Amino acid sequence: MTGKVQLGCLLPTRGLLLADRKPTDAESVLRLATWAEEAGIDSVWVGDSLTAKPRLEAMTTLAAIAARTSRVRLGTAVMLMALRHPVLLAQMAGTVDLISGGRLQLGVGVGGAFNSMQQAEWRNAQVNQRTRAPRLEEMLQVIKGLGSGQPYSFSGRHFELDEVVMEPMPVQPGGVPVYLGVHWHGRGDGQGAQRERQARRAARFADGIISISATPAEFIELNETVRGYCAEYGRNPEDMSSVMYLTVNLDEDVARGEAEAEDWLLGYYGANIWEDRWGPFGDSERTRERIHAYAEAGADQIVVRFATYRQEEQMQTFLEQVAPDFAR
Repeated sequence: MTGKVQLGCLLPTRGLLLADRKPTDAESVLRLATWAEEAGIDSVWVGDSLTAKPRLEAMTTLAAIAARTSRVRLGTAVMLMALRHPVLLAQMAGTVDLISGGRLQLGVGVGGAFNSMQQAEWRNAQVNQRTRAPRLEEMLQVIKGLGSGQPYSFSGRHFELDEVVMEPMPVQPGGVPVYLGVHWHGRGDGQGAQRERQARRAARFADGIISISATPAEFIELNETVRGYCAEYGRNPEDMSSVMYLTVNLDEDVARGEAEAEDWLLGYYGANIWEDRWGPFGDSERTRERIHAYAEAGADQIVVRFATYRQEEQMQTFLEQVAPDFAR
């Protein structure tokens, strides 16, 4: 699928572990990835967490998917990059990009520390949660530097590297593209300043942005703001890509779809954060209209996550009733 917008699907690497019975393999996740490729979907994505929201580890899962597929691109939505060490992550990224023949893309984010489980996750990784944003900024620089294949040195607050050569290097010219998570809602209580910092961080260090909470109108404003900041850092705004992460539930019975999605979000997050910013929930036409709205707002890629415990059923519905609307 090509054209103005590319479609991606998030795979249930957490949902696999939320099932009533503990899994004995990951075949269901790999099967959904092959379904997506066979249907012409452009990309498949996996989420990330260590202990707060347990799931399959992102990079090893993508390596397994890479071995099962040949065309579909592979992404993280989003990786909590600051939980890791950049040298190890650079090696993993280079390896997955090599195995996949240059299909890896990384959506990354600062990550939250809003509840006890998230706070414990940072402690478990022995990372000070208060330093996660500046740590991420350094990692974005280090990952790009190590991906060049040339000796790379870095001196920062969190990392020191001296003439490090990392192999394997990514197959993709210019390295693995990295999209930085930027939230673009709320103007009070310091949120406006926070989102401006996120936009500047993306313009300075990333290859694009990925948003999970912006409305189509906010998405336009977000892209314009980030590209406006690019000039300050000597970067070409046209080189910045944009990804929208959309949470949907496909059900002809709208009330049932809404109820299932709310139950799923509560189980997934422990609370229905962002409230009415999720969705659409209900019939396929709503999802098609929403994707078109974000495409018109400038999204290059749209990643669809299914807010349901019926992942295979929803994936089939999406492939049959939504995806063809965006085919060549």
